[in-house]
Formats: sequence, structure tokens, C-alpha cells
Amino acid sequence: MKKLSIAVLLLGTILAAAQEQEEKGKQIEDIIIVGNRNGKRTKLDTPVPVDVINIDKIQRSSPQMTAQDLLNYVIPSFNSVRQSASDGTEHIDPVTLRGMGPDQVLVLVNGKRRHTTSLVNYQNTVGNGSVGTDLSTIPIIGIEKIEVLRDGAAAQYGSDAIAGVINIILKKNTGASASITYGLSGRNDGDTYQAGANYGTSLGKTDSYINLSLQLSHRGKTTRTQNHDLDIFGNNFAYEFADNPDIARKNDDDIIRARGLTRDDFNFQIGDAQIRQGQLFFNSEYPLNDNFKIYSFGGFSIKEGKGYGFRRLPSETSNVVSSIYPNGFQAVLGSQIYDVSYAVGAKYNVNNWLIDLSNTFGSNTFNYNISNTNNASLGAKSPTSFYAGAHSFLQNTINLDVSKNINRFNVAFGGEFRFEQYQIKAGDEASYAQYDVNGNIAADGSTVIGAGGSQSFIGFSPRNVLKKDRHSTAVYADVSYDLDKKLNIDLAARFENYSDFGNSLNGKLAVRYEFVKNYAIRAAVGTGFRAPSLQQQYFNNSYADISTTGLTIVTKGIFRNDSKAAEVLKFDRLKQETSVNGSAGFTLKPVKGLFITVDGYIIKVKDRIVITGNITDPNLSDPNVVGKGNEVESGRFFANAIDTETKGVDVVVSYDWKLGGGNLNINLAGNYTETKITDFHFPENISTPREQYFGPDQINIIESLSPKTKASLGLSYGIGKFNFLVRNTYFGKVIRDGFPFGEVQEFSPKVVTDVSVGYDITKNINFTVGANNVLDVFPDLQVYKNSYYGVFKYAPVQMGTLGSYFFGRLNFNF
Repeated sequence: MKKLSIAVLLLGTILAAAQEQEEKGKQIEDIIIVGNRNGKRTKLDTPVPVDVINIDKIQRSSPQMTAQDLLNYVIPSFNSVRQSASDGTEHIDPVTLRGMGPDQVLVLVNGKRRHTTSLVNYQNTVGNGSVGTDLSTIPIIGIEKIEVLRDGAAAQYGSDAIAGVINIILKKNTGASASITYGLSGRNDGDTYQAGANYGTSLGKTDSYINLSLQLSHRGKTTRTQNHDLDIFGNNFAYEFADNPDIARKNDDDIIRARGLTRDDFNFQIGDAQIRQGQLFFNSEYPLNDNFKIYSFGGFSIKEGKGYGFRRLPSETSNVVSSIYPNGFQAVLGSQIYDVSYAVGAKYNVNNWLIDLSNTFGSNTFNYNISNTNNASLGAKSPTSFYAGAHSFLQNTINLDVSKNINRFNVAFGGEFRFEQYQIKAGDEASYAQYDVNGNIAADGSTVIGAGGSQSFIGFSPRNVLKKDRHSTAVYADVSYDLDKKLNIDLAARFENYSDFGNSLNGKLAVRYEFVKNYAIRAAVGTGFRAPSLQQQYFNNSYADISTTGLTIVTKGIFRNDSKAAEVLKFDRLKQETSVNGSAGFTLKPVKGLFITVDGYIIKVKDRIVITGNITDPNLSDPNVVGKGNEVESGRFFANAIDTETKGVDVVVSYDWKLGGGNLNINLAGNYTETKITDFHFPENISTPREQYFGPDQINIIESLSPKTKASLGLSYGIGKFNFLVRNTYFGKVIRDGFPFGEVQEFSPKVVTDVSVGYDITKNINFTVGANNVLDVFPDLQVYKNSYYGVFKYAPVQMGTLGSYFFGRLNFNF
């Protein structure tokens, strides 16, 4: 019976994949922008793999409501998993491509570089030590399509494009559309609301347009822990609350009632954070004459999040003010994230030379507000809410691109000037300071009664405050040759100079050869680089975390790479990562409607930037080294600490089939990726053990915390007014290392099934109902030692911890 169920599931997956590939197949002849500057290329005749995702058609029937969630189920080499209890990282999901880091994927909008977030991921999640781009800031209703270049492209686009490029194309159509979605998890939490509207109109001239998008969304929190089960305190519960430590666990309720409490006083909140978001975007173009046009696009996004830190138990007298929180507390981390982008440019055609001059600006600001907490050193006078400071990042890019098609050659060249700035702003004094018994900031010899700063997230102090900037200048050239779609050759080179670390010269060669009609081979080789981000160079703070024993909450620190602490421990200054990227594959179109691609790749990265493990060096508790009030149990640093090698293969099979009076689309896509650390670079003469510098838990994040194998089989069938979707997504096994106090645990592979049924009520109105993870599949339960006394029932690996999710959506087109 079990084998029969699996077979049925697999068949459903194949059918569902077909549907999804049908959607993609319909876009096969779309002209692509990413990966080359030849405006006549389609995705079938590119020498490197490019996926073109028609967002309007796929999102209409899919449960996912953001770009990163949608890509996670459409492109197997793409991964994005929601995190929990991880400070800012649970408010901005890290995304990866081909097993690389979030900062090794370049994101473009309308072909122009998009800014990253100001957030550094440092809570030992996927993408640890990296800075990514928040795809959720762009409203899904404003996106026409997404191009995903699965190949290194630093020689064409500069820093960050080691693993590939994601190019988001905004809508430019006229007319109006709207969408309303409501959803709820199978556990009656995580409720989602999303309402969006898109409107486009001509500006009075042929080929002119302005397209506006407004979207409002809400995602409720979820709870995925041992709530209402006093095992959340493990063996500590009796010691915390019982007069007799040996009392039987069956009497827990009696203990609670005797103290005038309820079980709710002991709940932990572990799960998805609550997120509310509003976005307003525009895209416009206006021709002044036949040869000259101006364009502009951009938008504004505000996101407010509500996440939760670790619970402070009543016994933690150094962290908890018992007169305020007699039963302990779980702090709430509130975020306010403002994201602004704006691009303006002009295109001029003279004698078929296309000249594009543009300026693109973007900024991201992340504000921290902490509530339901205390500064224990203030005792009963402590506030319970704090403004804990902010960090921000801005980027301004000026581009000049020139290209011309000359017979079978396309020649392009240009330049780029980019300015970047990073800031950290201090929070309220009480959010970071430690006070003495007289209420003054503690000095040498002062008597203090508890830990300073807002518990769970210590605010940024004046010592953390900084404002740093840099600029870079680049020139590039690329030449492509097309011989009647039989032979395609691309050659690109780029020279870039950074004000803070020097020069980089990179090149790329890509070739496609169609040896028989509809049968082609392709290959590419290139070098790449990634500049250390300003965030990696200068981010610094103190934060609360589990002690090295795993029993208490203590203060740890992240120190700047150019700090005195880094100098004393003999860390080198950060430099660029360098890479070599090679790929080879083939494309087949053996019969009408059937399209197959297979692409293998290898990516070698030297001097990869990571954040170290927790180093317990005596210098980090010496105020002469770290400054008074900055003493920590352990510290972490950014360093060019490792070399890595990534190998993998992508397979995509799509088939469009006329069946029973309807259209069936079958889409099967799979990816296998394996990353290994090939070398370590440790500071000379450092006495720190290797396990602290870059231990098993950090190696695990790089090598095995993300699925090595991922596949999707989608079937979409449209007949009359109905459309059906079945999609199965396979997430391979992952390994999680609980070092230094936990265990190594293997999480078995999982299959997640999405289903939906859509009906065209009228020509302009469609109603769709369906589910994500309809079979309610979860990752394996965590072993006890990795779960912090059973609190973290599930680890946020593979597909996350939401479980089943059901939705209904109304789509309108006018």
C-alpha cells in the first residue's frame, strides 16, 4: 500500500511538473535580457542556462505569494527557508542558488543592479556571515517575469554574480489587474492576507507607458514548539518551580496552580515571525522621438516584523528582573524595514548604435524595537521596551552601456561607477548600557546587580556606531557571434577597481553549437570575484546566545575586521573572493512540445568570506582590548577563511501535450549540488582551537545544511474554464550539527505536494483554491540535545516548519 501511495504521488508529481513546464514552455521564445547583451537571443539559443518564469501565469495557480517562495518551488537550484528565533534573519529570508551563499547571487531589476539589504546573517542559519537581497520587497503583482541565469557572470555584471544572476522584469502592459488572497495553515495559524492592484496606461505616445503596482500583505505568526507541554523546560522544570526537585512530572499542573499560574505563562513562541508589508512600485518609458527615449522605475517598501527571542527562565537572576517578570519572559523583536529604489535613464539609437545611460539608487534601513524584556542592571526601574538602534545601506550606480549588431556580431562595451555607504546607529542608552546600583553607567569597580542592555537583543552602542563608504569603477566589453542559430559564441571581459581593496580583472567564454537541428551542446568557462561587503567589513555588536555549555544565555560579540581585537588575534584585512566557474551541457527538442536541458557545473571559490565560530580568547574579556562594557564570553570575526568547490548538475524536462480537449503541461526539473571545503586559512600564531575558529557547525552550514538534491514535478492541465495544478517537490536529506553542545543529526528526504483548482467565473475573473504541502509534511523531529530542552521541536530546514497551508485567490483582469 505504501509503495502504491508513493507511485501515485510520483505520478501526480510528474503531471504537476508538466503543468509548470507548460507555463514555462509558453515563454520559450521570449527575448531574454540577462546573460548577454544581444537583444536577439531567446532562451533556446543561449550558451548558458537561463530559466524564464512567467510570474502572472504561474503565481495565479500557486500557493506561494512572494518571489522567493515561488522560485523555491519552481527552480530546484534555488533555495529559501524561513528561519526562527534568529534576530533579523527571520524578517528577511536568505536565498541561495546552486548551493552558494546569498551574497554570491546578483539580483537585477530591469537589467540594473539592485541593492542588497543592510542585514548581516550571523545566527548560524543558511547564509551565515553573508548579506543578501530581499526579493520580497518587490510586489509580485508588479512582476512580468523573472529570468534566472544559472551560471557565473562576474565578467559581465561585476561583483556577486559567482553563482548566477536573477533578473526581475517589471510589468509594462496597459490595462488593470488585481488579486486578493487569503490563506491559513492546517493548524489555524499563520493566516495570510494579500491584496494587490496593477494599472498601466499609455502616456499619449506610441510605445509609451507607465505601470503602477500597489500591494498590501500580512502573514501571521506560527507556533511550532512544545507549547502547553512542560517538557519545554526539560529536566529544569522541577528545579525552577517545584519545592521538591524530584517531584513527578505528572504533578506539573499542581505546581502551576499552586503558584497561581497557567500553562500559558510557560509557552515558548517558536515559528514563523509575523510580517506586515506594503509596497508601491512603478515602471515607465517615454519616447521623445524615434531615436530617443527616457525611462524610470522603482518603488518603496515598508515591512514590519514581529519575532521572538529565547525565553529567559526565572532562575536566570542575572538576566531577569523578578519583580517585573516573576515567571521569566520571552522578548519580542520588532522590525521596521524601509526599502527605497529609483532608476532613471535614457536610451539613444544613432546609426543602430544603442546607447543606454542610467542612474540607479537603492537604500535599505533596518530598525530594531525590543519589547517584553528588561535591562536587568536597572532592576525594578528597568523599561520593558527599547529602541535598539538601526543599520542602513545605500548604493548608487551610474551605467553607460553601448551596443551594436553588426551582421552576425553583437558588440557591447561600457562602464560603471558605484558608490556604497553603510551605517550603524545607536539605540536608547538603556538598550545597551550596564548600570551600577546607583543607576549610573557602570565603571571600573562599580557594583552591578544584573546584565546590561535589552535582553534578547542588545542595542547598538556609541562604540558600534559608524558611517563608512567606498566606490568602484569598472569598464567592460563583450562580443557575441551568432551563425544562423547554429553556432553562438560569447566573449566578455571586465576590469574593476575598488577604493578599499584594489583591482579585479575577469573574463568569460561561452559557446553553443547546434550539431543537428534542435540538438545542441553548450559550455562556458570564466573567472569571477566578490568584493567584501561593507557590512562584512564593519558590522559589529554584542548579542545574546546560548553559552558554550548549552545551559545558559550569555553575551557574545562580533568584532570589526579592522578592530583592535582582530589585530591582537592576528586577523588579516578582508580581501575579495575569487572564483573559477565552468559548465557544460546540452539542449534537446526531439519532438514538438518536448524540451530537455542538462547542465553540469563546477565552481571553485578561493578566499571565501565567512564569519568564524565563537572564539573564547582571554583578550575578548579584556577591557583594554575590547573597551569597557564590551567584554564578552566569546567573539566572532569575518575572515577569508576557506576555499570551496561546488559541483552539480541541473536537469529540466518540459512537455506540452494536447489531451482530452485540453492542454497538459508536464515539467520535471531537478538539481544536485555538492559543496566541499578544500582548504582553510587561519591566522598565523593564533592559539584558538580549530573547532572555535571554524568548527563542525560552521562547516555543516557550508557543506550539508541545505539539500544536495532537489526536484520538482509539476502537472498543469487546462480545459474549458478549469485549470488544475499538481506539483510535487522533493527536498533531499540535510545534516545539522549541534556543535558544541548538541549532536549531528540527519534529516531524511521529504516530498511536498501543492495542488490547486482554478475556475474562470467570467472572462475577466478567476477563482482559485488550493494548498501548499497538502499532506502536512514536516522535517524530522529534532534530537533532544539540539532542541534546547525540547523548545525547538523542528529545525527550519528543507521546506520549513509551516506544515499544510490552504488558500483561496480571486484574480481580476480589466
